[in-house]
Amino acid sequence: MIPWPKILGGVLVLAAVAWAVLQIREDGAESVKQAIERQNNEAASQSDARRSDYDRCLDGGGVWDFGAGKCLRAAPRRRH
Repeated sequence: MIPWPKILGGVLVLAAVAWAVLQIREDGAESVKQAIERQNNEAASQSDARRSDYDRCLDGGGVWDFGAGKCLRAAPRRRH
């Protein structure tokens, strides 16, 4: 005779283990996705801030030094 209760119990344990593994993988994937999204948002914020600094520099009559990443003020104009 086939021990159906043991087979059914084994199948249920296997299903529970498979479900737990899938949940852990899904949580890990969501965690990685959120970390990447935070990095992207931070990079976008920094980019916006740098662009604003660049625009303010040019509007104020300065010259942007791309190598240094800062504004160099234009020399005062002399009258001849």
